[in-house]
Amino acid sequence: MPRTALLVSAPRTALFASAALLATLLPLSSARAAADPAPPVVAVDRFEGEIPFANPPAEGLFPWGSDTDDPPALRLAARPDAPEGEKVLSGSYDISGWGGFTHDFAFDRPPHDWSAHQGVRLWWEGHGTGKKIAFEIKDGGADGEASELWTTSFTDDFTGWRRIELPFTDFVYRTDYQPVGGIDQILGLTETWGYALTLPVGVKGEFAMDGVELYGRADQARTATVTTDAAVVPVDEGHTATVRLTVATTGAVPLEEPVTVAYETTGGTASAADYTPATGTLTFPAGTPSGTGRAIRVPTTRDRSAENAETVPVKLTVSGAKAPAETPQVVIDAHGLPYLDARLPVRKRVADLLSRMSLEEKAGQMTQAERGALTAPGDIAAWDLGSLLSGGGSTPTPNTPAAWAKMIDAFQLRAQATRFQIPLIYGVDAVHGHNNLVGATVMPHNIGIGAGRDPRLAQQTAAVTAAEVRATGVPWDFAPCLCVTRDERWGRSYESFGEDPALVESLETVIQGFQGARDGSDLADDDKVLATAKHFVGDGGTTYGSSTTGSYTIDQGVTEVTRKQLEAVHLAPYQDAVDRGVGSVMPSYSSLDIAGDGRGPVKMHARADMIDGVLKDRMGFEGFVVSDWAAIDQLPGDYASDVRTSVNAGLDMIMVPYAYKDFRATLVDEVRAGRVGERRVDDAVSRILTQKFRLGLFEKPYADTSGAAAIGSAAHRTVARRAAAESQVLLKNAGGLLPLKKDQKVYVAGSNADDIGNQTGGWTITWQGASGAVTPGTTILEGMRRAGGDLTYSKDASAPTTGYDVGVVVVGETPYAEGAGDVGNGHDLRLSTADQAAVDTVCAAMRCAVLIVSGRPQIIGDRLDAVDALVASWLPGTEGAGVADVLYGRRPFTGQLPVTWPKSEAQLPINVGDASYDPQFPYGWGLTTLTKIPSGGTATLRALATAATAAERAGADQAGRTLVNRARLIVQQRIGQSVTAAVSAPFADADHLLLTGRYGEAVRALIEAYRKA
Repeated sequence: MPRTALLVSAPRTALFASAALLATLLPLSSARAAADPAPPVVAVDRFEGEIPFANPPAEGLFPWGSDTDDPPALRLAARPDAPEGEKVLSGSYDISGWGGFTHDFAFDRPPHDWSAHQGVRLWWEGHGTGKKIAFEIKDGGADGEASELWTTSFTDDFTGWRRIELPFTDFVYRTDYQPVGGIDQILGLTETWGYALTLPVGVKGEFAMDGVELYGRADQARTATVTTDAAVVPVDEGHTATVRLTVATTGAVPLEEPVTVAYETTGGTASAADYTPATGTLTFPAGTPSGTGRAIRVPTTRDRSAENAETVPVKLTVSGAKAPAETPQVVIDAHGLPYLDARLPVRKRVADLLSRMSLEEKAGQMTQAERGALTAPGDIAAWDLGSLLSGGGSTPTPNTPAAWAKMIDAFQLRAQATRFQIPLIYGVDAVHGHNNLVGATVMPHNIGIGAGRDPRLAQQTAAVTAAEVRATGVPWDFAPCLCVTRDERWGRSYESFGEDPALVESLETVIQGFQGARDGSDLADDDKVLATAKHFVGDGGTTYGSSTTGSYTIDQGVTEVTRKQLEAVHLAPYQDAVDRGVGSVMPSYSSLDIAGDGRGPVKMHARADMIDGVLKDRMGFEGFVVSDWAAIDQLPGDYASDVRTSVNAGLDMIMVPYAYKDFRATLVDEVRAGRVGERRVDDAVSRILTQKFRLGLFEKPYADTSGAAAIGSAAHRTVARRAAAESQVLLKNAGGLLPLKKDQKVYVAGSNADDIGNQTGGWTITWQGASGAVTPGTTILEGMRRAGGDLTYSKDASAPTTGYDVGVVVVGETPYAEGAGDVGNGHDLRLSTADQAAVDTVCAAMRCAVLIVSGRPQIIGDRLDAVDALVASWLPGTEGAGVADVLYGRRPFTGQLPVTWPKSEAQLPINVGDASYDPQFPYGWGLTTLTKIPSGGTATLRALATAATAAERAGADQAGRTLVNRARLIVQQRIGQSVTAAVSAPFADADHLLLTGRYGEAVRALIEAYRKA
């Protein structure tokens, strides 16, 4: 599953300057007295003890590194040869990954203005190593953790003390890593948060530095910038293109000196007959206000012949200001070619376009990069990229719908500079709502949707997600996960609808929620997205202990199955997805080991027999296959082998977040060497282009934000609220404790009662998710308060517990995603010590209900007897009011277990249909608080079996399901809390039979459970 690993692993170079010293010495504005030749030198650090060693958010110096051995040791050392004062900052280092140190300015104080100065300088003791030392500053943003990184370097090619001067004009914006993805990418220096140094890798050494200070006067070329409104300016043939230039200054002050821009149209792919050359000079006189604009106009000529797109670069020579980072290009749009004719069938458009493309262009279409990993925006055109993605937490700044649309439109504009102007297809992991976007409607995770067992509502949740995703300019969603989870130790259990393939298949209505019509005819609508069935195949069945990825224990491991088990359990949901017209499929990281095939474990990204043979040939899948995040890197062999193996196995688009240049170049080499066939490449590109045409991207590549106002709207949240309510599974309800009554005094406790981050789980705003107020929503506690109850809340149950009618303790897990959440990788299935204490305290003092907010069952063990009511709340999303709705009886509890609830971890894996089956609660279990529970005994059940059989024969599915559910409620009432192995097996089997349409058999299985109760 895509995610931004770089954001996890990159150095935390927070940075910055002495609050006490700078507050008194630095100017408060960028205005300078004209008579001053230069502002006075300003000391930043003298290292005489004025700056403490401390971590953010406090001000101070601190080291950092990629592991425990890499942070350098820092000390203030008295030195007789100190360039300034008596002490210097010194230290030792031995770095294998990355490491360095930071001076960070305290985040609770204002940033400082360095804009009046030419640069920053420092004394450095050289050792002649020849190694580079990176010097970095943070600029702009809310604080030192939400700012831009700008960097330069100097070389240790001398010995002894030397003063190093680093002009601000030498600093460049970091493209390999940005903590927030960039703010304005302008080094304004009016909001500076400090500095950091990155020390050399692979050498053991000592360092010493002294006297960090600001020097010189900023020249206008640093404080004034000429920008273009766009680096790419498309224009219809025969029309005039307008390139707009703007002069901007730091602090928005008027120009102190004139700025001139000489321009000339030169080079490019357009011929002299395609446009009228433009040349001249624009002048911004002294005194010109910041923000003033000028325009360069380039007329194009019409020749009436069909042509691909052609470029006309506009060369700019700027004096008195910093020039634009790129030469702007006028692009005369492609026109008159068959593939541009929307009236033609998609297959003809694809065939025409494919026939015109070079091998390099085709390879580019098969390449997908992470948006934050682009080394330059122009790489989209330079490498003919077909796709970008946002991994988990890879978002624009600010993280708003408008910023998303603006960001993606800017990327799409870059694609217009290619010969055929093939639009990008941008993808995100919107796995339970548009979960990367702050303020979006966050649905229950799939495990909760599985508990709801409501195909129509499942489709509605996907439709809401699709509408919110497409309204931000994103046409492609890496969802749904059709994994069949078979072991609750798996860290992505909550991404599955459940342990029964029949349950998963029943909820694949989500594909129509995402895409609309099965034939793809709705994909161009402004509320539809391309769906992705993942992870093909067997990701939910990996064997515990088989993973070789880092510290993972089960995720990305080996699925060991017979051919029959593979077909019945893991492959079954994919045929339904293909039949529903799913547009893309993503293979699993995991390996597949099929008993008797003689191959042993083989990574799914290399299994041509499954991808080409089963998915494409046997099942008839016509969409395209996209790899998972850098997954081909896990294949054995060198990189060229990884590329040819995966492409020859049937992968059409390869997600290579950071290696997009290497991948495209390698694929071209492999084709030219004959190791990857051109027909295979043409098939892959045809599949990708087909979906781009269906999505309407050639006609409308830019964001249609008409639906943006509905993001997080009351209507959308109403759908999520209902889904949260239906996902709640009532496991125990002694004495009818639930629903609560509004006149009861309720004591609420527990770690997950009032935490929106915990109840939304992983894949929420960031890949792993986080506790706390990560996004707007209603916590369970807030929902209960809005329901009108008389509540007292004490998170740790430390408040007095006397005088209450009932207690509600909301406990469970904190967020995680993928293998980071595997049991044995820092996780288990037991409640935390604090949660156990809260349950024990409250339930000893009063009648109590315990709600477990988690992505999988939790082991409750001997605490079950002390609990009057137990609810599996799963991960309900942002609408905690839905949980309150069932707690207070606004809606009845109707949810059923989508997975078996074990008694102990020793039982795992445990699933419906197992020969030995003795769980705490069986698959399909779920009590109800309906006002009237059906009554009856064996005779009633027999009558229901007869009626269910008749409904089955008549094809009356709704009637059949209703009859089986009536029988289930009768049997559950008979079983009560005496859930034994004898009743569990037939009870769970009945739910599987119901989902496979065998209604008569389902009731007969329930009769068996009734008799054994």
